[in-house]
Amino acid sequence: MLARINREEWAAMADDADIIRAKEPGATEVVEFRKPDPYVDWIDREGVLRIEEFAFDDLLAVELGAWKRKGGKGAIINIPYESLTNDTQLVEIDPGGNSEPEHHMYEEYIYVLSGRGAASIWIDEKQKHTFEWKAGSLFTIPINASYQLFNGSGSEPARYMAVTNAPIMMRLFMNNDFIWNNPFNFTDRYSDAEDFYGGGGKLYARRVWASNFIPNVPDMPLYSWDRRGAGGINAMFEMAGNSSRAHVSEFPVGTYKKAHRHGPGANLMLLSGDAGYSLLWTKEDKSDLRKADWKVGSLVIVPSDGCYHQHFNSGSRRARYLALTPGRFGMMAPFSGAPQGADTSFEEGGYQIEYHNEDPMILDLFEEECLKHDAMPVMRDFFPDRKGFKVTLPS
Repeated sequence: MLARINREEWAAMADDADIIRAKEPGATEVVEFRKPDPYVDWIDREGVLRIEEFAFDDLLAVELGAWKRKGGKGAIINIPYESLTNDTQLVEIDPGGNSEPEHHMYEEYIYVLSGRGAASIWIDEKQKHTFEWKAGSLFTIPINASYQLFNGSGSEPARYMAVTNAPIMMRLFMNNDFIWNNPFNFTDRYSDAEDFYGGGGKLYARRVWASNFIPNVPDMPLYSWDRRGAGGINAMFEMAGNSSRAHVSEFPVGTYKKAHRHGPGANLMLLSGDAGYSLLWTKEDKSDLRKADWKVGSLVIVPSDGCYHQHFNSGSRRARYLALTPGRFGMMAPFSGAPQGADTSFEEGGYQIEYHNEDPMILDLFEEECLKHDAMPVMRDFFPDRKGFKVTLPS
């Protein structure tokens, strides 16, 4: 049993002559020890515009600055939060332009927002993969593989968003020469096989689709995922052995997904739907509730750790979004499919709020939003024990 030590005894111990105590320096005798931030230093050297925000109405309308190395214009998006698990690089390649060849020790997903073009990717310059992409295409750059992107139009720019884990990797190794000039080839995460970027894939259990290039994410077939909400469908992507994650989900008109929470940095890019929104909050009383309206081309990024978020289709068309997330940073054993707890209720040890446990104002707000957009909400069957509803629906 541990003995208790009273205040007087503790003070006596602190004055014990055996303690080797240094002479306290004066205020002017020492300076702060400051470590450089290789990630922010890199942004500064690139001279690229940096945007701190988590919700964007239309990525095609975001104003960009010059980014010569990428072939035109660009900006780096960071959430306004102290822990950066990833970043979002918004790039526009000039008509007829191309990026400079590069390789780096971080993972990268690329989703094409507008335009068309081609990508060349290689670890051996004599054996390049070259394929064409267009708006709606998703592909990944295997870690440290070399690549170059080309705009296929001589008259129109091509814009894409890239989600990377550059902040973590740069701040982990604290040496950007290691990040940008590392000669190591990850041969286990890259292949010269013709179908490596062939646009096909292989289906595994739990809706996992393994592919390195998906030509048309907005219209690819998806699979049932009822645990995340009413009528939802989904596919989980495995791409080039990435530890960062990607998936696509869709939910029908008049429905919404269940709220859940996880770490920051999940990029939710809206691919279809004419009206909807996301709610985000961290406090149990929702005093910090934020509503982010969205449409095709909108981006919402989970802005902080433990942030609840919930997505609503209040429009008249199916709503689909692409999620590009940081994963678990190697802190857990590798997994495929949904992260543990993402579709499991708090009652069962997960991180999801089931419909019957949610705040009644969630459904009330949703029904009001649906009626604003001439859409019929169909969620009341999920609340059989609710006695009354705030909104009067048309018969």
